[in-house]
Amino acid sequence: MRRSEPRWKTSSESNLEEGSAVVEFVFVSALLLFLVLGVLQLALVLHVRNTVQDAAAEGARWAALADSSLAQGHTRTRALIEMAVGAQYARDIQTGYDMWLGQPATVVTVRAPLPLLGLWGPSRLLEVSGHAAREVIE
Repeated sequence: MRRSEPRWKTSSESNLEEGSAVVEFVFVSALLLFLVLGVLQLALVLHVRNTVQDAAAEGARWAALADSSLAQGHTRTRALIEMAVGAQYARDIQTGYDMWLGQPATVVTVRAPLPLLGLWGPSRLLEVSGHAAREVIE
């Protein structure tokens, strides 16, 4: 049996592939950069949504207490949102009383920008509500 000899590249073949590793690195790194930035942006959107949702629920619980009011729930919601993600997310907060699951409840609704590019995005696209059973003093 005859072993085949390794075929060595000629100088003209090696010139064709010279510098291709640099180009491949740039293409792959650009693709990975966009992928990583997309994942980070999705994480930011979810963080803002969860923070605003939690603040609305906390404000509803605060306003539902027997010795509290809707204004105090509104103030609590605004303070939590401003402290966590910024004042631009606490501009449109509505509080009120409603029936929820057949029981009297306090509802806090927050409409905030949806962060599509960093923390900036179209306003009022993100709407969340927090509900809490109202305490009634008899």
